[in-house]
Amino acid sequence: MSYLVLARKYRPQTFDQVVQQAHVTRTLANAITSGRVAHAILFAGPRGTGKTTVARILAKAMNCEQGPTPQPCNVCRSCREITAGNAADVYEIDGASNNSVEQVRELRENLQYMPSHSPRKIYIIDEVHMLSLQAFNALLKTLEEPPAHVMFLFATTEPHKIPVTILSRCQRHDLRRIDLRAIADHLQMLCRRQEVVVQPESLWLIAREAGGSMRDALSLLDQVIASADAADGIDPREVLDILGVIDRKILHDIAGVILNRDLPAVLGQLDEIYDRGHDMKKLHGDLLEHFRNLMVAKIGRNPERLIDLPGHELAQLQSQVADVPAERLEQVFELLLREEGALKYAAQPRLVLEMAFVRMLQAAPVLPIEVLIAKIDQLRQGLAELPAGTPPPQSHAPREQVALPASPPVSSPPAASAAEARYEPNESLAQSWQHVLQKLSGRDPALKAVLAASELLRVDAAVVEIQLCGSTFSLDRARRKESIALIEALCSDYFGGPRKLVLRTKELARDDEREKQREAARLKHEALHHPLVSEAIEVFEGQVVEVKIL
Repeated sequence: MSYLVLARKYRPQTFDQVVQQAHVTRTLANAITSGRVAHAILFAGPRGTGKTTVARILAKAMNCEQGPTPQPCNVCRSCREITAGNAADVYEIDGASNNSVEQVRELRENLQYMPSHSPRKIYIIDEVHMLSLQAFNALLKTLEEPPAHVMFLFATTEPHKIPVTILSRCQRHDLRRIDLRAIADHLQMLCRRQEVVVQPESLWLIAREAGGSMRDALSLLDQVIASADAADGIDPREVLDILGVIDRKILHDIAGVILNRDLPAVLGQLDEIYDRGHDMKKLHGDLLEHFRNLMVAKIGRNPERLIDLPGHELAQLQSQVADVPAERLEQVFELLLREEGALKYAAQPRLVLEMAFVRMLQAAPVLPIEVLIAKIDQLRQGLAELPAGTPPPQSHAPREQVALPASPPVSSPPAASAAEARYEPNESLAQSWQHVLQKLSGRDPALKAVLAASELLRVDAAVVEIQLCGSTFSLDRARRKESIALIEALCSDYFGGPRKLVLRTKELARDDEREKQREAARLKHEALHHPLVSEAIEVFEGQVVEVKIL
């Protein structure tokens, strides 16, 4: 006889044997006891969580000679045939290969016949979402009002693909992922029954790789038992090599050097993992999960409920983040998550991951929001204490001063600085305006750039008249109250006495537009009065409709 894998050999045969799906099995057992079992039931959930197993147990419970009973005897003819998979009145159908309308019509024709020896004829359709839309429509009426001796049990991993019209006719039960502790305990029990010595840490590694699927866990346990020397016990290092799993200690070490900003150590760890043949994309996913666990261990009140890890590993996580701010963990997690898309389609994932680590360790530390608010308040208080008219301090650090060789003396005396320049009676208006603009460049460089194309028209004892030139934005910037007050203050200081500012505007864009309009009108007039045009109108007795200027 061929070897029977653990997933088939130890398939649960009663509701009590189903692992961690009590919310479903208890509901079904109560429904059987009270005689309220629906004629169509849908089991939905992730792979390997017991959907088909629960459907088979329910079929045995309904067709048992002592039933319907929540505890099938597993010794009568019907129970034994369902367990063996050759029951005459229980049909297990694969929805992927029986998804056409013709096959559903054939199923409907067979419904009218009574079961051979059981109370009910039960149809178990696995992966029912694979049926075509036409097949679902052909099943609607039969599913809503089947014969009294017919029962439908559906199983699917993707219930969102099933039409709403089908879902509304079924009683739905959602199975959950099985947590690591429940999987590890169940594997430990099966190892004792198999008389195989496996260390608890190895079982945790298998349970973690199963991803909440009991069937995957049993398949991995089969592989480990077959590959390792079970007589001396299965060491966790052997499990890591057999399954190709990255050791949690390596993830812990990588997280430590990342938090310590030790880039050479990070690249060395990555090179060692690559040499062992591990998948870089899998490493990226494991690091994401590890930093998520670190964040939960840092801020969670009950981390043991949110992290599926043994107690000693949870203690290691809490010890690793004891002195690490939560903002740093969030920053690392966000930078890792940002590289997920690039890593997914990368031809060389190792290079992408290395550059991600480089950017991660070169990123500036994140400050808590309380610290930032405190620094802003300090800066605001410092600015408020400055004397009036003092320019604000520069935000950037001053550049290093470089000593240059002294320039040779020149014969002409140096000109006065812009801040010390005063009005001279013999200077022109253009020269005076340039001196005012030099003063303005030290106070408001942006306003100086706006007034660069303007002209000084008149200066007398009480008035300074300026003609503004430029765009609408420039004119609006110069007309602001604070701009006018600053210009008046500088002109009063330069010309020696208070003076009121008078602004004249000259919008260049409008002048250019008016010039273009005048030119177009002139060209149209010339065209209309051209001798050839006048002669053509007279010969053809026509009239001018439109004149286009090209």
